[in-house]
Formats: sequence, C-alpha cells, structure tokens
Amino acid sequence: MLQDREKMQKIELDQPELVYSGRIDRREKKQPEFIFPASSLGFRFFGNRAVLILENRNACWKNYVGAIVDGEQKSWLLNQTGQTEILLLEEEEKREHEILFFKRQDSCHEIKLCALFISKDGRILHAPFKPKRKIEVYGDSVSAGEVSEAVDYVGKADPQHQGEYSNSWYSYAWITARKLQAELHDIAQGGIALMDQTGWFFSPDYIGMETVWNQMHYHPAFGEMVPWDFSAYTPDVVIVAIGQNDSHPIDYMKEEIDGERAILWRKRYRAFLEGLRKQYPKAYLICCTTLLIHDAAWDRSIERVCRELEDKRIVYFAFQRTGRGTPGHLRISEAEEMAEELAAYIESLGIEGW
Repeated sequence: MLQDREKMQKIELDQPELVYSGRIDRREKKQPEFIFPASSLGFRFFGNRAVLILENRNACWKNYVGAIVDGEQKSWLLNQTGQTEILLLEEEEKREHEILFFKRQDSCHEIKLCALFISKDGRILHAPFKPKRKIEVYGDSVSAGEVSEAVDYVGKADPQHQGEYSNSWYSYAWITARKLQAELHDIAQGGIALMDQTGWFFSPDYIGMETVWNQMHYHPAFGEMVPWDFSAYTPDVVIVAIGQNDSHPIDYMKEEIDGERAILWRKRYRAFLEGLRKQYPKAYLICCTTLLIHDAAWDRSIERVCRELEDKRIVYFAFQRTGRGTPGHLRISEAEEMAEELAAYIESLGIEGW
C-alpha cells in the first residue's frame, strides 16, 4: 500500500477540478470505473508527488495503463487482480504539473479508481481545458489502438504479444480527436463485428456491436450488462468503423454480395445506424472501415446502406488505402495516416457550431 501516507493528502475522486472523459461508470462518484479505451482522468496540481491507486479486473492479456505527465507519456503494468499503486510523478522541487491518466486497452480488463494522493502541502489547481467539440467512435481493435506500438511491423502481420503494444493514445480515433481539438468517447472492442455470433469478440459465444453499443459494462466476465445513459454525452460526429471482423467465420459478403446473409447484414447495419440516429438526431454519422485488409464488398455494402437511408448527415467515407493497407493492426504511422484523412474530411463538412 501507499508508502509515507502521512506525507500525502487524499484528493476525492469526485472533486470538480478533476476532468473525466469517456464512457465511464460514475455511479459511485468517488470510485469511477474505466471500461472503454481512451477513458481518462485529467488534473492539474502544485506539488512534487502524485499517486493513483487502482483496482484491476482482468479478462485476458496483460493489462497496462498510461498517462501523459507534463507532456511525457508513461505506462504501467497492472496486477492481474486486486490493487496496483501507481507513482504518477515524484520530483524534488514543488511546481505545477498536468497529468492525463488513461486506459490504454479495451475490455480485456476493467479498472476502478480507488484513491488519488498528492503531496501533503500541495494543492489541486483549476481544471484542465475540455474541448467543446465531441466525437464518438464505434469500432473494433483498430479503433482501440490495439498493437499500435509495434512500430517495427508497419505493413506486416502482428508480432507475438500480451497486450504491451496496445495503446489507445495512438489509435486513429484519438489522434483524429486531438487534431480536431475534440473530446472522444471510444466505444471500441477488439474482435467485434456488427452482429452476435460473428467476429472474434468473446469466442466462441461471439458478441457483436449491436449488443454492446448502448451498454456501459458489457463483458460477460465482469457480470451483467449495465446500460449507458445517452443523455450524459451528445457527440457532434459519430464514426462507425464496423465491417472488418464480420467476415469471420464466413466471408459471405465476398462470396455473394446480394446473397441472403449479405442482405441480412445490410438490414441490421441500417437498423444500427437508425438506432444511433434516434439517440443523436443532429449528429453527423460517418461510416467507414480502416486500412486493415478486407474484401471491398463490405465497403460497397456500407456505402449502399448510407445511400439508401437518404440522410444527408449519414455518409460513407473511404480512406485512400481502405481495406488494403496492412494485414496486421495499424501502427502509429498508419493510424496517423487515417487520422489525417479523417480529420480533413470532418472539417470539410462545415458542421454548424463546430
């Protein structure tokens, strides 16, 4: 447990100077739970030491968390279960600091923030800047930044790993948000497809995005699903990057784009978009896939659904290398490539009030 606790002061995790971002479980205000990648806690303080105590719940992989501490990125390996004490910062001299703590990975684990401590004679400063622009992303491992730090494998299949290369900070989703100075909710899960019983998530009882999208807790390893309150966050732009894992176990779209299963998929994809539109009547919905190699029939189906909806704010967007960029997950440079194109496209929409 925390060493020299008498030399530290506890900061309650519901103080207004602390800035949270992401689809976070805040039912227990003093012990928020992070589920989705890119969920974050930002704060500023004067002092020379900061410690965060977390409780980890593991489903798979090794689990890491990250932080930007005075502009420098750091990461820590968590205990598989139970509490982990993270020394965010320690210096000799007292001065002002800014820290953004965040979840690097998807629901391969969940974390509960248990306690935050700073120097005993330190003080919390006014809250960091929070953008007015809001983006939400529905996607898979690419949107989560999985294996993004394996920079020696650009354009190649993934190396063997246990989660150490996964980092939502380097997902195209978060890079895009930073380019646009926008807040991000990253509803991304590795292996997920649109429909249940397809994709890779929660094998062999595969769970799809049509089940996950409106939940706060959703991984069966952690108990019952808990619905999300959509009134808590209203994005200006929603990016739907689903359609790459859907070819498992059968790539029926490639086999017969107008076959029975393909028609069903487009019907369910349309229903998914209509569900988002019901929650967000004014948002732009941008439908796409990523650079990860997949058959172009999936993109043609997505484009067809967008066209048939006849909603000027539901659009299909293709990257220059959609579906043909890499056989592995996107590395940092490839995510940057996607983010550059996507941010420019979003800016070109001329969103009112943006």
